[in-house]
Amino acid sequence: MNQNPPMQRFISASHYVLDDELAKIVNVSMALELPLLLKGEPGTGKTRLAHAIAESLRMPLIILNVKSSMKLVEALYQYDTLTRLNDSRFADSSRDVSCIEDYIRMGKIGQAFTAQQRVVLLIDEIDKADTDFQDDMLDVLDQMQFDIMEIDKTVTARHRPVVIITSNAKKDLSDPFLGRCNFHHIAFPEPDMMKCIVAVHFPDLDQRLLEACLAAFYRLRGLEGVEKKPATRELLNWLRALLADPEVDATTLAQGDLPYLGILFKKTADLEAAQTHALA
Repeated sequence: MNQNPPMQRFISASHYVLDDELAKIVNVSMALELPLLLKGEPGTGKTRLAHAIAESLRMPLIILNVKSSMKLVEALYQYDTLTRLNDSRFADSSRDVSCIEDYIRMGKIGQAFTAQQRVVLLIDEIDKADTDFQDDMLDVLDQMQFDIMEIDKTVTARHRPVVIITSNAKKDLSDPFLGRCNFHHIAFPEPDMMKCIVAVHFPDLDQRLLEACLAAFYRLRGLEGVEKKPATRELLNWLRALLADPEVDATTLAQGDLPYLGILFKKTADLEAAQTHALA
């Protein structure tokens, strides 16, 4: 495995507001060559952080979207038996179908290991996978290699990827898994931090409108009994809708006239609760 270039540090990226603590844990994780496990409710920027790191360090980003039914081998490689069978039956006779390696396709982890340069590997929503998947995956990431059984070959990482793992905390992760990662919890942004996030996306936004919008947003997030609270993504989309409507201004929002609540709330019961609150 090749040595990684020295002095790679994550400092900032466009369209991502980064606090000092998060930047430090990213850089420490890279220095210690440990996966960084990020927890936090949806919309706190866990996934976007991997994009920001890749942009800042000018590395390719490879994303493994974890599914509940996924087996680890799918993330490593796939043996395309169907194509080989079809080639043996229908392809030009000059093609040598006896070479099984020609039919091995790398999965996302395999792609990260065989890449010509160091990459950022995002393993998104690991809590969807079962415990065996989680622990076996970390074995592979610890060893930086895996075996392709069909051709008796070991794939060793050319460069150790920067590994970012996200969890929405829907299911507990095993103690061995937690013990082999660095960990950071990304809290939902406080209003002052949210102003900075909004400013990145709407640099010329009227401050009166911003204040009224944020006041309404955090008030609605605080409603009791809401199953899916609106996140940063919903807030930004809500702002886009408000700015597109010439009849909406800071005064109307401050008076409780809150249009387009369906952008913030995606469940019927939540939307009804928000609408009732807005009319109260």
